[in-house]
Amino acid sequence: MMNLYEVARFLEAHDNYDILTHAYPDGDTLGSGFALCLALRQIGKKARVITTGVPTKFAYLQKNIEEEDFTTETVVSVDVAADSLLGSNMDKYIGKVDLCIDHHGSNTFTAKEKFVDKYAAANCEILYKLFLRMHINFTKDIADCLYTGISTDTGCFRYTNTTAETMRVAASLMDFGCNTAYINKAMFETKSKNKIQLERAVYDSMTYCADGRCAIIYTTLDMLKKLNTGDDEMEGLASIPRQIEGVLIGITMREKEGGFFKISVRTNNNINASDFCSQFGGGGHPAAAGCSIEGDLKTVKTTLEKAAEKFLS
Repeated sequence: MMNLYEVARFLEAHDNYDILTHAYPDGDTLGSGFALCLALRQIGKKARVITTGVPTKFAYLQKNIEEEDFTTETVVSVDVAADSLLGSNMDKYIGKVDLCIDHHGSNTFTAKEKFVDKYAAANCEILYKLFLRMHINFTKDIADCLYTGISTDTGCFRYTNTTAETMRVAASLMDFGCNTAYINKAMFETKSKNKIQLERAVYDSMTYCADGRCAIIYTTLDMLKKLNTGDDEMEGLASIPRQIEGVLIGITMREKEGGFFKISVRTNNNINASDFCSQFGGGGHPAAAGCSIEGDLKTVKTTLEKAAEKFLS
């Protein structure tokens, strides 16, 4: 495992970077990817961000990043905790990642070198400290990217992963000109009409188990088709079941092509979401984790209900 100083020296010594983000990208993986791309270009490197698509709400992160054409020499992943999270990029890059930078304590990603800080609230918090060691000039664009990752992974500083250090980093990014008002409104206060329709359907899907201590919501491919919506509207759904009084485990099931469900787990009262998901080959953070389970809606839901009953007994 590298230390942060060694990561800085590694990045300064190599060139021609592909920066990998995880599938179903969120603000932290995209903020990390585009911030690192801007930082590497600032010190004279060639770099590009590899994604499975950038949701419309995050388009501002790449507005000043032009495409560069080069032959890849170095591959870095950001906020990617497991091989499967590369999604459609897995076949091309698996086993070829030179450096993994992540903040998931459950990290099992295949990389030649790693830096993992499970105490960082967001991967972008790690990059902030890394850029200080690299003497990067914190431009407004870099500050916007880093603040996006930190604010989204902490639920706008409401989640238990938020530390005093997290707040100090965010304050520094504000000093560097980060547009917090725009980002906070875009991330937490703006919803499309399709998103409102989707949330209504999700609330209708909610059921309880384990004496009301577990709430489960779901989306199916049929639901998304009828609502004419897709993955870019899924952000934030996982927080819904955890918000209910008395719920210790909130589970969100998302049906995907290929006969499986992507599971997001959010917990309260020190119930370990990562331990819960590890039963199904997943992982993450103590209060937020995920996994994938094959099967139809009824089968997967029953499996999760039984697991929750046992886990909370």
